[in-house]
Amino acid sequence: MGAPRGHQGPVPPGVEAAGLTGIGPAGHDREVVDDPSTAGAGRPGGALAGRLLVASTRLDDPNFEGAVLMLLDHGEDGALGVVLNQPTPVPVEEILEPWRSQAELAPPSVIFRGGPVSPDAVIGLARATGAGSDVPGWREVAASVATVDLSVPPGLQPVELGGTRLFSGYAGWAPGQLEAEIDDAAWFVLPVMASDVFCSSPEQLWHDVIRRQGGKLSMLATFPRHPTLN
Repeated sequence: MGAPRGHQGPVPPGVEAAGLTGIGPAGHDREVVDDPSTAGAGRPGGALAGRLLVASTRLDDPNFEGAVLMLLDHGEDGALGVVLNQPTPVPVEEILEPWRSQAELAPPSVIFRGGPVSPDAVIGLARATGAGSDVPGWREVAASVATVDLSVPPGLQPVELGGTRLFSGYAGWAPGQLEAEIDDAAWFVLPVMASDVFCSSPEQLWHDVIRRQGGKLSMLATFPRHPTLN
């Protein structure tokens, strides 16, 4: 199965170049589709935007073993998401000092690996302390969670923020690629909770998300994530 890859188009709002040398693999020269808050139809960012992709044991890609992603954009031009459960040892203040206090509201306050594409770019996901869905400039992806423009200081954002998580790089899919991987049972497509984005124990997120689904799917949480360990 091919690894997710970047596709052409401008970087969406909320992505900030931040010089994250050494955090991940070399970046690609392909970027992502336009504003993820407006692409696609039926819901902001497209049909699957704001949903979780949870790696199944059939996904043969070391970048995403045991990964839980949230899709930020999905449409005719492809898809884009960030991995929620791969923290790095790099403190946020080493990269973007103005966002230190926001990261401390969503511990661990480190940079997370968002995916293998463009690791020198940073995507910020923030939660609002109150209602923000109808506020201009607040690009909500899921309930109370939105991408943020990291060049704008936290205190000047369109809503009051209650915690922000920063991701280096992202995962991207060409048109039809994600759909093919889902048809191959490489991913479970599941509802997202705000607590998934800002989980304090990312090493438990895969098991926690699977367990809460109930039924036969929840039984997978009792097994190792890698099939060779079963």
